Amino acid sequence: MALIKTVILPHSPLLIPEIGKINYNFLDKTNAAYEQIGHDLKNLGLETLIIISPHCPAQDNAFTINIAPEMEMNFKDFGFIPAKTSLAGDSLLADQIKNILPDELPLQLISEEALDYGSAIPAYLFHKINPDFKIIVIGPANELSLEKHYELGKYLKEVIEASEKKIAVLASSDLSHRLKKSSPGGYSPKGAKFDNKLIEHLSDKETAAENILKMDEKTIQDAGECGLKPIMVLLGILEGMPAQPHVLAYQTDFGVGYLSLEFKLLN
Repeated sequence: MALIKTVILPHSPLLIPEIGKINYNFLDKTNAAYEQIGHDLKNLGLETLIIISPHCPAQDNAFTINIAPEMEMNFKDFGFIPAKTSLAGDSLLADQIKNILPDELPLQLISEEALDYGSAIPAYLFHKINPDFKIIVIGPANELSLEKHYELGKYLKEVIEASEKKIAVLASSDLSHRLKKSSPGGYSPKGAKFDNKLIEHLSDKETAAENILKMDEKTIQDAGECGLKPIMVLLGILEGMPAQPHVLAYQTDFGVGYLSLEFKLLN
């Protein structure tokens, strides 16, 4: 099987030392999770990383896939411009994804030379450990349902299973942005409720998708999350695959739920 690792990781800019500065060490558990996954990917011989990013330029009624031949990791919006750091896009795999999707799962091709921060942050952190992999970035659709995102994942699985490449999939996902009064989205009691319930559902991979689809829509909206659709795509990829969820870290220091979770693939 081409799939070597599946993970959920947050995309806080504070995870980059030059941006986080004195706040960087507060996310020590999340940093450790990134280090662990990064070294695992290097040791497993990662060839292509598929990132499902909620901040990829989005369409209302279509998924997006970035087909730029080279994508740059640039953090000027956060006051940090590293030496030119880029990754090659995997145009062949992207084309295979485009060709397999049915009309009811529309896909919009985009070509963006600069990675959005939801993909640039994990890509940059992995690149520091292992610079030799290609990247594909897929963006959720604003108006399409969670069920449609789950269906997308099932088609992605077909492409991945047919590939001879060593592929990893990352759901770039921050959970509630409303956990504290100091949170970016303000405080809502639904924030912690959402995070706790989502982590509970993810702890049972076989029922996770079904239970997430039953979650209260008002709770989801009030939580101010940006990770549920990428997570549903990942769960679609994992449908029918034996995998054991393992929480690596969950931190709320800055009023946002930062979950690091690996679905360990069982051979």
